Amino acid sequence: MPIVPIQIYSFFAGVGFLDLGFQNANFDIAFVNEYNERFLYAYQYARRNDSHVPHYGYSHLDIRSFLSDDTWNATFPDYRQKKNILIGFIGGPPCPDFSVAGRNEGKEGKNGQLTSIYVELIIKRKPDFFLLENVKGLYRTKKHREFYDSIKRKLRRAGYQLFDSIENSLEYGVPQFRERLFLVGFSTKTFGKKMKFDLGAHKTACLQTIMQAPWPTISPFGIDSILDCPTGIPVNLTVEYWFAKNNVSTHPNGQDVFGTKAHNKFMTVCEGATRGKSFKRLHRWRYAPTSAYGNNEVHLHPYKARRISVAEAMAIQSAPAYFSLPENIPLSAKFKMVGNAVPVLLAQGIAESIRDTIFRRLEDNQNG
Repeated sequence: MPIVPIQIYSFFAGVGFLDLGFQNANFDIAFVNEYNERFLYAYQYARRNDSHVPHYGYSHLDIRSFLSDDTWNATFPDYRQKKNILIGFIGGPPCPDFSVAGRNEGKEGKNGQLTSIYVELIIKRKPDFFLLENVKGLYRTKKHREFYDSIKRKLRRAGYQLFDSIENSLEYGVPQFRERLFLVGFSTKTFGKKMKFDLGAHKTACLQTIMQAPWPTISPFGIDSILDCPTGIPVNLTVEYWFAKNNVSTHPNGQDVFGTKAHNKFMTVCEGATRGKSFKRLHRWRYAPTSAYGNNEVHLHPYKARRISVAEAMAIQSAPAYFSLPENIPLSAKFKMVGNAVPVLLAQGIAESIRDTIFRRLEDNQNG
């Protein structure tokens, strides 16, 4: 049970998979900010049957607005007066500028600048803890690593103890090979120094063990073909397991598929052939490659002569079966929402590690 209530302020919320993971870990989403109004509408639509309403509501203001004291105080009039409540900021600033597959323009890019703004907001508003999520290129690419190290220095000077790691969603039960950078900071003023934190404490499996499983590679493509599940593989990490789990064929977004003209690749690409730059056919008894639906990347259904649907893309992101997107949003926007999001189970695992560390630290402080 929580020792104190913990409120989450979500920035760059997108369609809200990161938030959903934190909700599943029993955090209170108190505020949701997403600049793209279409994305924010989809966020609210997907939660239309959820009785929880963020205490401070929803906002589509540019995050820069919250650096203004007038805007901040008008939105959160009791922010400085809160007692016996912990506050955490979570957010994944848009990442194309740090991605080799994207613009790769770095900190000077239009989206890259938003990472600096988010860090500036953290330093100015001083939440008790924060999470920053981004692509691994921010950490591993020499071009961007200097910038990443500089923001870490700023955060340390602002009084945060930092922990970072590149986590693979496969290790959290997501049927997708997806690596993401997570930077977590805890205020030394709130929690003291020399905290111990294992960002991956809630992994459900080891990546090395997963990769050593006897995964199938390539199978001939056939419409509605039958292919028995191999023995010895973690079935819960397969595309077919999640398609069945989420009932994708009857899902509200099950028919959200890009229309296709006759194209030989829809018939000739083998099941499991995912090494190409564009047309990749998923294997039903294997995990998917990273869900990225821009830059001309096309993911084909394992045994249908078509692309995957929005419902299938959400299943690959480990979204729950009840999660659906509204009809009146362009198909390209739906795929962008889903592809940009943090897989739900990955988000939940990180959130649970943060939660356990906070409660353990507060309990130690009470007893010490």
